[in-house]
Amino acid sequence: MTAVSGRRPARWLTPASGYLTGYSHTLNPYVGCAYGCSYCYVRRMPVGLFHHEAPWGEWVNVKRFERAFFIREWERALDKGTVTLFMSSSTDPYQPAEAHHQVARSLLETMAERPPAFVMLQTRGPLVVRDIDLLRRLGRRVRVSMTIETDMEAARRHFTPSAPPLAARWRALQELQRHGVPTQVAVAPLLPHTSQFADWLAERAERVVVDDFFRGDGRAGQRSAQLGMREACAAFGDPEAYDPASAEALYAALTERLGEARVSFSQAGFLPPDEEARRPEPPPIS
Repeated sequence: MTAVSGRRPARWLTPASGYLTGYSHTLNPYVGCAYGCSYCYVRRMPVGLFHHEAPWGEWVNVKRFERAFFIREWERALDKGTVTLFMSSSTDPYQPAEAHHQVARSLLETMAERPPAFVMLQTRGPLVVRDIDLLRRLGRRVRVSMTIETDMEAARRHFTPSAPPLAARWRALQELQRHGVPTQVAVAPLLPHTSQFADWLAERAERVVVDDFFRGDGRAGQRSAQLGMREACAAFGDPEAYDPASAEALYAALTERLGEARVSFSQAGFLPPDEEARRPEPPPIS
């Protein structure tokens, strides 16, 4: 179910806080998300619980883009100080609706004319390659963070049946890299995987951030528990995947292969470059 928002142009920039401390703003081109991943923390937030009568994952509201309105808001933010942008925190900017509505592209086109200090573009949508021309204009001011939580397509189908196949995401990542667009792989959260996953990532990723059901859900694992992730892992046949030690082991294996500069854990891996060096890695909780 996809609907375009009403007559009034949308406000776009939201001051960042909580998990995204380190950014000045977040920006979400859509409300709702067609991917509807089972573990998504947004399911337990007010927008996921109360915004729409349909279940999360079955509806998307397209924000109405008016270029002149966004330019005014954008320039006001830039004039006030440094703008670092996380896009997006509660939806995917490259979900199916973007192919038609092109809201994310319209926003990036405008940003490229007067760029922010940095924008983290978080997605699992292969459609991001459509905008390589704009991403190249942003240069080192952008990083595309491609979510790839597992190397097992069976796990992808079990936990995120409406999300793009893993092979399509890998192809998109390689295309971005071929054109010189800065990228990282977000293993967030780590799902059941094979013993070859660390080697696979080390061979193909420029940078990797690892996260789990506990530190990455914004409530120290409470949301993941409420969403039934322990039961989902058990139903898949891998109850040990619901354990902080699983992500810590992958992080250690990747650090050994890639070095500390190219691997991060949880929040530190999603920060703007200027903030990364000032953030210590979180202590293990297992």
